[in-house]
Order: sequence, then C-alpha cells, then structure tokens
Amino acid sequence: MSRYDMNAEAPATRTLDSVTGISKKGLPSGTVGVLGALVIGISTCAPAYTLTAAVGPAASEVGYQTPAIFLMGFIPMLLVALGYRALNSAMPDSGTSFTWATRAFGPWIGWMAGWGLIAATVLVLSNLAGIAVEFLFQSISIMVDDPAIADIAGNKLINILVCLGFMALATFISYRGMTSTKIFQYITVVFQMAVMIWFVIAMFIGASDPSNAEGRMPELSWFNPLEVSSFSAFAAGIAVSIFVYWGWDTVLTMGEETKPAKGRLSTESKAAMILVAILVVLYVGTATATVAYAGLGDGPTGLGNSEIVENVFAALAHPVMGPAAILLSLAILVSAMASINSTAISPARTLLAMSHYGALPPAIKKVHPVYKSPHVALLLSSVVASVFYAVMRFISEDVLWDTITALGMMVCFYYGITALASPWYFRRSAVAEGVGSIFSKLILPGIGGVLLLIVFVKTTIDAMDPAAGSGSNILGVGLVGIIGVVVLGLGVLLMFVQARRSPEFFRGERLARTDASNDTSALQVFDDRLGD
Repeated sequence: MSRYDMNAEAPATRTLDSVTGISKKGLPSGTVGVLGALVIGISTCAPAYTLTAAVGPAASEVGYQTPAIFLMGFIPMLLVALGYRALNSAMPDSGTSFTWATRAFGPWIGWMAGWGLIAATVLVLSNLAGIAVEFLFQSISIMVDDPAIADIAGNKLINILVCLGFMALATFISYRGMTSTKIFQYITVVFQMAVMIWFVIAMFIGASDPSNAEGRMPELSWFNPLEVSSFSAFAAGIAVSIFVYWGWDTVLTMGEETKPAKGRLSTESKAAMILVAILVVLYVGTATATVAYAGLGDGPTGLGNSEIVENVFAALAHPVMGPAAILLSLAILVSAMASINSTAISPARTLLAMSHYGALPPAIKKVHPVYKSPHVALLLSSVVASVFYAVMRFISEDVLWDTITALGMMVCFYYGITALASPWYFRRSAVAEGVGSIFSKLILPGIGGVLLLIVFVKTTIDAMDPAAGSGSNILGVGLVGIIGVVVLGLGVLLMFVQARRSPEFFRGERLARTDASNDTSALQVFDDRLGD
C-alpha cells in the first residue's frame, strides 16, 4: 500500500519530537475551513483600507499606469503563491517562511526570513491603526455634519491614544482564539466588500459624467507597464502594489488549525489561491476606476494632490457617493480594525514557531490553556507595533506613506527568500515528478523570488534618497531607507544574540536543513494531516 494512497487507511495522528523535524505546537486543529480561511485572508488584506492607503502613492510614482502596476504586482505574487502552495503541502507549519527557509537554506537564512515577516507585520499593524484613527474621526464628522471633527486625527497625542485603543481591542479579540476572530471577520468582510463594489461602480459612472472635469474613460495604455517613465518609478510602484497584495499568506500560517482537506490541495492552500484571484480583480478594477474618476490633477480630489495622497478615499467619498459617503468611511474603518485583528495572526504564529524550535526564547511559545491562542507572542507583536507607531508619528512627515514604502521593502525581502526556498527544497524531487512539478515548484517560484529580491535591493537603494516616501529624512538620508536598514540590522543583531543563548537551533539540531527527496519528517507531517 502506498503511503500516499488517499484511499488507504490513515495512520493515527502523531506528534513529532522537535529535535527531529517539524512538530505541532498546541494550536487547536480542525477549527477553520476553506470559507473561514478565505474570510480571514480577505480581512488581513483589507481591500478598503489597503486601497485608500496605496492608490495615492502608486499614482504618484506611475501616474495613469497605476492599473498596470497593480497588475504587474500580481505576477510575482502569483509566482510566489505557487512556491508557498508547494511548501505548505509538504511542510504545513505555523512558521511558514521561517520554517520553510530553515529547512531549505539552514537556520541563519531561515531566521532572517522569519524576522522579515514579523517586521513587515509590525509595520503594517501600525499603519492599520493609523488609518483606523483617521476614519473614526471622519465617520463621526460625517454623522454629526461637523468637518472640524475630522481634523482631531491630526492631534498627535489624541491620534496615538486612540491608535493604542484600537490595538488593544484587536489584540483582545485575537487573544480569545480563532473562533472569536472568525466570527468577527465574517461580519466585517461582507460589509466592506459590498461597499467597495458599490464605490467602484459609482466611480466608473462618475468618470463618464460631463460635469466631472477630471474624469476620463479608461485607456488600454493604462494597463501597459512599458509606459512607466523609469525603472526606479517601476520598482517603487511594484513595491507599493506588492503591499496591496501582501497578507494572503496569513492563510497559510493557519495550516495547523484548518480542517482536513478534501482532495490534493490542503484547506489553507485552496483558500490562498482563491484569495489571490479575488484580490487581483478587485485591486486592478479599483485602481482603474479611481484613476478614471479622479485623474492626476492637483485639485481637491486629484491624485496629484499631495495633501490627499496618503488617504485618497477620504477625499473621494462624498464626491462619489454623496449622502452614502458615511458607508465608505465606516467600511474603511471596520476594514482597518478587522485587519489589525487578523493581521496579528501571522506574526504571533511565526513567533510561536520560532520559539517552539528554539530560535527565540521559550517563554514566547506559550499557548493559552483555555483560548488556545499564542497569547504571549500576540501581546509581544501588539506592544512592539504600538510603540513603533507612536515613535513614527513624531518623526515622520507622513507616517502612513513612509510605513507603506518600508513595508513593501520588507515584504519583497521575506517573500523573495521564501519563494526561492521552493526550487531549492524541491530541486531533486520535482525533477523526478515531471514537467508540471518542475514549473510549479522550481522555475516559476524561482523567477518570482529573484524578481522580488531585485525590487527589494532597488527600492532600498532608492529609499536612501531624502526625497523618498514623504520626504522625511534624518541627516540627509531618507527615513524610509533608514527604517529598512535599521529593521533588518536589528534582526541580524537579535539573531546573533539568540545564537549565543540557544546555539542548538543554529547548529541545525532543532530544525534540520534538508530537501524534499529525503525529508522524512515532512512526509510524516503529511501523514499526520491525513489522520487528523
């Protein structure tokens, strides 16, 4: 009987010893299905929040080619998704990038991949909270018809205090476990998706209205990336567009908590592939509608207006939707709130896995005895994100824009490493499996990984320019570049500190480097999943 015969009697569930390979971490299994994972994935990506924060910076870089850059940003995401899918099928683990890169390249590169994921998530958590604050006060101002209330978000002290409140609320929901998280996400996702579809249709209608002087009908050239003026602008635009797609991989961090698969693909892999398809249609459509309606001018709603670049939909809400503008404002508010909650899933589970395998202090790996959530890791990531936002609010001219740009750099870094882990890990087994596996596990993920690392290097160099991002700089060096270098440098420092404290992991004794042709521990986990 073949060990991969799906009709064969599944072996009893086993938990591996962490010294020999991948093992379970105390998270509850079988609590999330395809729909639940898909909803949490959409919530993490937060279309309403993401687009209002990203369309402006993207348009400032590439102009009318914003739809093209969102489409081009999807291509490396698709290539990376193929590598993620293959790695997740072979090694389902809450550590995702950390675990897979460690198995493929060894503990040092694996540690930095995990750090890149954690750093990216901390950056976006702070950005999410900032957007939530702005739309909270804007929603109140619309409801009471007092525009002055929206300006309260500009008060740094009030802004930071309310931001910390949002972080505390989202952390509390996540603290109570995946079931509470899932129910909250269903409600918020349905609302924000319905409003976003309404908003996009209204913008297309408004673009053709003769009274809209900025309106233009979409042109095919808008979808041509070759029309972008320079490679630097293209790379910067790609970094922003990668930000809008970022978050879909959160679905894969739930591999130990999803229900057993029906078919070849795991539950979380199915949800991830469906999610990526939904996102590209929604994002390219919204980018097209926004450029068509608002144009690139510097008027009150123009995408060339530097005063609205960080929050485009706030300026477009009333002109596009009239009295229903409050719905868009509320949709972005709940989108940001829900995404704070769901985004916290990823770093918490990565921190859990790193601690579980000895790459971080053991206290971080604790799982709540009642709620079954990685509560210590969750609280740690929430506190760090809150502190980061408070500091950035004082030193950045435009904290939202700068954190988005820095986030794009971090995402390119750890996505690139993870994508390249696929061809290296499957380099022998994929050749034996045939042409399909060679393309899906080796060639395509490899291309995606190389592209993302090129974008990472290019955007990091360009981010050193004092004019990068919002134009904030320290001693003539761009703040965005400083953020990227400091964050990665801090990761290297912490890695060496941990290597001295817990050398077992860095000697490969806790999670050994290997490949798919002889990774018996990964095959064992595959058997375990069939038996769950």
